[in-house]
Amino acid sequence: MNFSQRLSSRNFFVFNLVLLGAIFGFSLAFLSFSCSTPFKTAKAQANPGYSDVVIPEDALKIAEGLQTVFRSVADKVLPSVVELKTVSIRRQQTPNFNGIPFEFFFGPRDGNGGGQEREFRSQGLGSGIVVRRDGATYYALTNNHVVGDANEIVVALNDGKEIPAKLVGKDERKDLALVSFSSNDRIPLAELGDSDAVKVGDWAIAVGNPLGYMSSVTMGIVSAVGRTGGPGGNINDFIQTDTSINQGNSGGALVNIRGEVIGINTWIASTSSGGGSMGLGFAIPINNAKRTIDDFISSGKVSYGWLGVSLSEADRETAQALGVEGKRGALAAQVFLGSPADKGGIHPGDFITHINGREVRGVNPLVLAVGDLKPGERVTFTVFRAGVTADMTVRIEARNDEAAAENSKLWPGLIPVPVNDAVRSAFNFDKNIQGLAVIQVIDKSPASVVGLQRGDRITGVNGEKVQDLAAFYRILREKAGKELWFEVVRGDNTLETLKFKR
Repeated sequence: MNFSQRLSSRNFFVFNLVLLGAIFGFSLAFLSFSCSTPFKTAKAQANPGYSDVVIPEDALKIAEGLQTVFRSVADKVLPSVVELKTVSIRRQQTPNFNGIPFEFFFGPRDGNGGGQEREFRSQGLGSGIVVRRDGATYYALTNNHVVGDANEIVVALNDGKEIPAKLVGKDERKDLALVSFSSNDRIPLAELGDSDAVKVGDWAIAVGNPLGYMSSVTMGIVSAVGRTGGPGGNINDFIQTDTSINQGNSGGALVNIRGEVIGINTWIASTSSGGGSMGLGFAIPINNAKRTIDDFISSGKVSYGWLGVSLSEADRETAQALGVEGKRGALAAQVFLGSPADKGGIHPGDFITHINGREVRGVNPLVLAVGDLKPGERVTFTVFRAGVTADMTVRIEARNDEAAAENSKLWPGLIPVPVNDAVRSAFNFDKNIQGLAVIQVIDKSPASVVGLQRGDRITGVNGEKVQDLAAFYRILREKAGKELWFEVVRGDNTLETLKFKR
């Protein structure tokens, strides 16, 4: 077959057709691939050496949306958070040694002190939240420990302007204070939220001036709520957060994702000597401060409600003896005679669980809740007594520090506990001793007046035998309305105390 015949053959035609199709398909695929990746090619050509990884757009939108929220929160809150600069002035007499050595050893010749008074100035730093305005007067909420006994207070605004301020009122028990300053500028007020609605896991954003770095914003979550045991006898139930909080943040704002203030940053737990942040920050719930702001403005101090009980936590054995295991609340260990609690029917040994239907989580929350009640207000206290729940209506009175410290009216004035190994060891009791032991007698109280002593074992109250804690409180409640005395074992002797007339 010659060459022309081969070109016209059927097999050769098919081969050429297949080859042409392959070339066309490859070219089309290459063109399509090139057109579908213009970004990578262009970027690789324009920025050689950069990664060609593309961040997913849907993920970016979510992240940028959250970023926008945080920016908005910062824009909303920062103008309402101020820096507080304080100066405490202390004056001290210093010796004058101009006449050394005579005056150094024998004093000045003219008989007067001869020394000079020197001024010592101590500077402090903290934060505050602008919460109220009255004309050109603004009020900033902060911590009591920020202002302390400062002689000079200066408020530094978000724009750097500094304005002299003065103390309006302060309270050590809540560790809150309010200062005022004047400005003709329009300063935004902080929006106060509802700290009762805060849940573990919520976003938490701290705004303040840590270590003097003004207008700093840090972010985290709410780690816990209802924390107690703050420094300096603070009675608040705190919001715990892992948001970075440091010295200088005190008095600043803890806000939620809506930019509402839910707490006042107050203290941190730290193992470092410098008190650095370890993700254990605590804030006073803003609901604890709302009425306090009004009290400061109206009277310069906090007006506390008074129930008239001395409270204690029920340890495991006391809870077992009184049947309150697993219950939240606080034990009324003592009741002031003539107090609202006494008039309303609350007795020693009652376990208070609710106020106006709201659960009490412990001693500090109960103290705080009672303190926030208004004098004259009638309040329902739910108590657990002798296996039964009962409601007591009490008319709250204004707290008077002198009345609250009057031990002569503290009924009955002792702390009895079931005898256990720890008590036996503390008082050298025989290992077979059972019953109740007195671990504390309050000075000048009825129990002290009749002669009860620490370490006594109570065997009877008002002539009736007592074997356990429940029986002690029952007899005290039912048979000690007019007088009270005890039968006790003291060492090897069985004694009967004097009688206390109510």
